[in-house]
Amino acid sequence: MTDSNERRRILAIARGSIESAFTGTGMEIPVTDKRLGAFVTLRKDHALRGCIGFLVGVMPLYEEIAQLAREAAFEDPRFPPLQESELDSIIIEVSLLSVPERIDSPGSFVPGRDGIIMTNGRHRAVFLPQVADETGWSREEMLTALSRKAGLDGNAWKSQESIFETFQAEVFDESNV
Repeated sequence: MTDSNERRRILAIARGSIESAFTGTGMEIPVTDKRLGAFVTLRKDHALRGCIGFLVGVMPLYEEIAQLAREAAFEDPRFPPLQESELDSIIIEVSLLSVPERIDSPGSFVPGRDGIIMTNGRHRAVFLPQVADETGWSREEMLTALSRKAGLDGNAWKSQESIFETFQAEVFDESNV
C-alpha cells in the first residue's frame, strides 16, 4: 500500500508528464527502485478517455507512470490524442498491481476484487478489478466480454486452451487523494 503522499506524487508525475507534452518542457522524475505493474486511466465526464498499462513492472515506478500517462493521453488506439483544451476536464486514475497469479479455473475469479488476464494462444486480454463495479457485470458477463476483448468468440473463456491469471490493484485518482 502506498501512503497518501506517495499517491499524490504519483498522480502529479502522471499529470506533469501529460502537461509537459504540450509545453515542450522536460520534467524531473524522482528516483525510485520500486517496480510494480501499473495502469494509468484517463476519464472525462466519468467516461473512459484512455488507459494504458503494464501487468508487471518493467522500469522504475515513477518513470513507468510518466510513460504510461503519456501513452494513455496520446497513444491509446481507441481514442484520438488528448487535446490541450481537455487537460482541465480529465481525471487521472492510477492502478498499482500485485503480481499476477495463475488460477485453476475462471470460477476462482472474484469480480470486483480481482483483475483478470485471459490468454488463449496468441490472444490475450485484461480487465482491471474496477471494471466489474463500473459495468455491473457478473462473473460470466465479464468473462464473455474478456473473450471478445481478446478477439475471440464470447464463449472462448470456457475453452480448455484458455489460461487465467488474477491480480489485485490499489486504485486511486485525483478526486480521492
